[in-house]
Amino acid sequence: MRFLLDDEQREFARSLDALLTAADTPAVVRGWAAGDHGPGLTLWRRLADAGVFALAVPEAYGGVGPLPVETAVAFVELGRHGVPGPLVESVAAGVLLGGAGGPAAKEWLPRIASGTAVVSLALEGYGPYALDADVADAVLTVTGDELRLTRGAGGATGPGAATGPGVPTGPGGSTGRPAPTGPGAPTVSVDPARRLFRPEPGGEVVAAGPGVREAARAAGTWATFATAAQALGCGEALLRATVAYVKQRTQFGVPVGSFQAVKHRLADTLLGLEFARPLLYGAAVELADGAPGAGAAVAAAKVAAGEAGYAAARTALQLHGAVGYTEELDLAWWLRRARPLRDAWGTPSACRARVLAG
Repeated sequence: MRFLLDDEQREFARSLDALLTAADTPAVVRGWAAGDHGPGLTLWRRLADAGVFALAVPEAYGGVGPLPVETAVAFVELGRHGVPGPLVESVAAGVLLGGAGGPAAKEWLPRIASGTAVVSLALEGYGPYALDADVADAVLTVTGDELRLTRGAGGATGPGAATGPGVPTGPGGSTGRPAPTGPGAPTVSVDPARRLFRPEPGGEVVAAGPGVREAARAAGTWATFATAAQALGCGEALLRATVAYVKQRTQFGVPVGSFQAVKHRLADTLLGLEFARPLLYGAAVELADGAPGAGAAVAAAKVAAGEAGYAAARTALQLHGAVGYTEELDLAWWLRRARPLRDAWGTPSACRARVLAG
């Protein structure tokens, strides 16, 4: 079995790396955390143009998916560069709507694939919060066999805001659709750029039946998978920054990176990340093949990548010393993200239980 990426997939990774490097993502993250979503939404459109959000959307709805391996490639880069926003949720929403079908899929999937809609998602069993619901055009929730959609305030300012000439309006300038509602106040997160909201009760029922439950299960698996890829990328960025730092910082007239204890700590961190990588791409292969054990493989990848990313954060903080605590250092944003990524869309204990269940 071949786990190496092919030339096209490696080029996809390089192109995303170049795009995100040029976008100055640390400034985008700082703005997003401060409530300035403009630069982040501009980057969102550029990622859509690169095909990121089409990877999990079926071809029948304007996507190119599902393509799990390419999704892993993309989300490792997104995690490495710390891109903010409901990236995982929008991709998982594509899987959810694609499985549920119906008018909602026809309306929203082309918009997700093209990047003209930002969608957040909350599923039973994965916590009560929808990430960045304040900027989302729609928030999807599943309760039992019902899929509900709440149109968000992001529809007025998001990347695909439907305003201007040609947009049908009703009395008073309304669109004739349910008015968007605000998500309320966010819950405090360890990562200020991850804004957590409890979905508003109610919402429009857009699909119902046993198919919704199965689609939600698949969407949860994809969300876990994409989060694992983000965690791996985040860990790689932390390790890379730390290696560069210990080469520069000196103690007793020599770089601290020359000390054996520092080398061992960095080597352990690298091993954790490198052992997580084949688990991630192995899970991608199982997802692509529709293997019965794909869910357990994804859970194993999430445990390994999440723990490795968090270990990289602890290593980075220790070896950077007091400077690692400062918000002026871009590294601080990656340090704050590693722990939430470890726990989002499947805590380590929940994922281990999934692996044991087979």
